[in-house]
Amino acid sequence: MKDIIIHVDMDAFYASVEVRDDPSLRCKPLIIGSLPTERGVVATASYEARKYGVHSGMNIKEAYRLCPQGIYRHPDFEKYRKVSHQLHEIWNTYSSASEYIALDEAYLDVTEQAVDLEGARRIAHEIKRRTREELHLSCSVGVAYSKTAAKTASEEKKPDGYFEIMTPEAFVDLIIDRKVSVLYTVGAKTAERLNRIGIYTVRDIRERQEDVIKALGKQGRWITQLAYGIDDRKVTPYRPEDAKSVSREITFQEDVSNFTLLDDILVLLALCVVNRVGRTGLHGKGVTLKITYADMKNITRSRLVTSADSPAVVYQETLDMLRQIEHRPVRLIGAGVYNLSPDIGRQMVMDDYLEDTASDREKLIEDRLAQLKEHYGLDFAANLDKIYRSDTLHRTVEYMRKHY
Repeated sequence: MKDIIIHVDMDAFYASVEVRDDPSLRCKPLIIGSLPTERGVVATASYEARKYGVHSGMNIKEAYRLCPQGIYRHPDFEKYRKVSHQLHEIWNTYSSASEYIALDEAYLDVTEQAVDLEGARRIAHEIKRRTREELHLSCSVGVAYSKTAAKTASEEKKPDGYFEIMTPEAFVDLIIDRKVSVLYTVGAKTAERLNRIGIYTVRDIRERQEDVIKALGKQGRWITQLAYGIDDRKVTPYRPEDAKSVSREITFQEDVSNFTLLDDILVLLALCVVNRVGRTGLHGKGVTLKITYADMKNITRSRLVTSADSPAVVYQETLDMLRQIEHRPVRLIGAGVYNLSPDIGRQMVMDDYLEDTASDREKLIEDRLAQLKEHYGLDFAANLDKIYRSDTLHRTVEYMRKHY
């Protein structure tokens, strides 16, 4: 039996959730992301805003230039995660395997459930109906023989669309004269590299395969396969143990030159990172510090540790790395844990047996939180559950920056 794969993609997800919950926003250009007075980018935009050229990933200043009359809102990721969970409950009903690409997007393997194309059509329209009736949101659905074709199909009739591509030949016929960026993995930089050697369309890729492979190597071989509709990738459910790293980053609205403030922020980042790692059930053995300076130069420092399960370890290691880098204005700071593996069966280390060591680490964080409370007038320890949320964390850090 040939694979039957469905790709579901919510329509302007963040914006649609906000419009659903606040009908006064309906039919208005709504931009979710940073505010025009802040640094940052567009997370998503309603279709009304997209008519002005606003799109995801665009610098917020450029979005405001294009659409000054737009309504600008910060994202509420906690709310979006809850809606995403409801979506997954619907989608999982119809698939033997579900691969979530983001909160609002997934590949579903419906080969067994659908049996044939007619069955796949019924499932696709049932997903659309339940999404609309139960959650009052719209989605676009593609049905196809492969993941690449399914994603292409879901984008074909947006918003609230349905499309199917059931053979490699049908896929090629649809895209052959489109820009190379229509193919999976061909982003802006890859497209630019291909354009520089005179390759602009999928047809060009097929006619100049050797040039593509010479320019892009392994990726070029993959792209030439896609140009013929060949994609054998399976729908692979995400497993927490597959994660390689977890991190949290903060972009400041104004550059920060005070490294003592960065020290304070690392306390919160360490707590957030370890909390997130803990939810996956994984164990980390590496710590990273990421810095973006005001001139956009990025640096990353990392080191292996015996165990990165403690916020105190992540904090101490990142702080030590922070002290060793050049001290000049900082635009972004991030902390992370990498080299993740399942907790079960991990080798015990000496610190696991030393209660005093664990107690000292816990006390270090408690003391630092108490110092932050005294300095900023915020009870961090009592509100950690809120601070773990990215929107609250960003607001808290901005408050710290302004009131240092």
